[in-house]
Amino acid sequence: MSSDAKKVFEAEIDEEEYVRLLESKIRFLESERDKLMMKIRFYKSEIEKLLSPPLIEAVVVNVLKDGRVVVKSSTGPSLVVKVLNSIPLEKLRPGQHVALNNRGSTIVDILPEYEDPYVKSMEIIERPNVTFKDIGGLKEQIRELREVVELPLKNPELFEEIGIEPPKGVLLYGPPGCGKTLLAKAVAHESGATFISIVGSELVQKFIGEGARIVREVFQYARKKAPAIVFIDEIDAIAARRLDIGTSGEREVQRTLMQLLAEIDGFKPLDKVKIIAATNRIDILDPAILRPGRFDRLIEVPLPDLNGRYEIFKVHTRKMKLGRDVDLYELARLTEGATGAEIKSIVTEAGYNAIRNNRKYVIREDFIYSIKKVMSKKKIRDKNTEYLMDRLEKDYSRYMLQ
Repeated sequence: MSSDAKKVFEAEIDEEEYVRLLESKIRFLESERDKLMMKIRFYKSEIEKLLSPPLIEAVVVNVLKDGRVVVKSSTGPSLVVKVLNSIPLEKLRPGQHVALNNRGSTIVDILPEYEDPYVKSMEIIERPNVTFKDIGGLKEQIRELREVVELPLKNPELFEEIGIEPPKGVLLYGPPGCGKTLLAKAVAHESGATFISIVGSELVQKFIGEGARIVREVFQYARKKAPAIVFIDEIDAIAARRLDIGTSGEREVQRTLMQLLAEIDGFKPLDKVKIIAATNRIDILDPAILRPGRFDRLIEVPLPDLNGRYEIFKVHTRKMKLGRDVDLYELARLTEGATGAEIKSIVTEAGYNAIRNNRKYVIREDFIYSIKKVMSKKKIRDKNTEYLMDRLEKDYSRYMLQ
């Protein structure tokens, strides 16, 4: 190849490389432009959101024949408003949450179903690590609880085949510290159902009708999440016996109780919703809540007997290093009248005593020391409780005579 032809060939190659370089730069710049355009669109939408006026939440009350809708706005008054053509009228039902424009004259959007965040927070997402194997001395109570709560939720066809309606609710009653809440935790762990836990005092609200609304929302949420279990701890806070006289606060508690009675045994079926309640004071509960059809099963959770105390000791000491001189039956005999919570406290205190004495295992002396310590405090608590109960009875009698 001559030198001239070689120069022409090299020039053509340089020109092709230059063209390829320019094309790659163009592609790069186009991709950069697309990225910038996406950012511009994003910031434009954000600016529009910031500048757009807020919408007004409302609830549909009625749909009129002429296409207008009566709504109850969150600002207070009931309004007759128009509807955008893009919103189908058949979706506007009484109780449906909608959004009005800032002037409150037109429905511009249908809002999703509303769930009270306060009620939603009552659902237990992370189940307790308590099983029925972790409960000692309550075999009969566990059997009844599984029959009434767990069996109808897992095998409803058994009851349909026999032709009976399963019980709606269970009331656990007995002295404090005997395992009522522990049973509820075990049911929450093993049932596989949505578990909603609430304390009775949470239903006592400041404003009129608020407690009844929370009860209604709780059962409505439970029906949505069925199969579900509603656990009401310390139910005596709202279900105490009703009196003819009382303050406005007591009357509000009674309204909450009446709403609870209506939800348990009203026109709306509970379907796959079961109720468990717990109380230490069954003697003060209103008879209306104890009748069959509401709490069909009353399960007593008493003080543990000798075998029960032995099983509770076995449960709480199964992870402990015990000395050869430790006899759990002897400990059960020495703790007559103790509750399950007190036995747990005895085991914990024995472990602390072993740590104080620089031992990595627990011996009989540690348990004897802890039994004396815990049971002596129990006697003091029992004396104080008897004194307070006597005073309450006298004050109540004096109040009724006035």
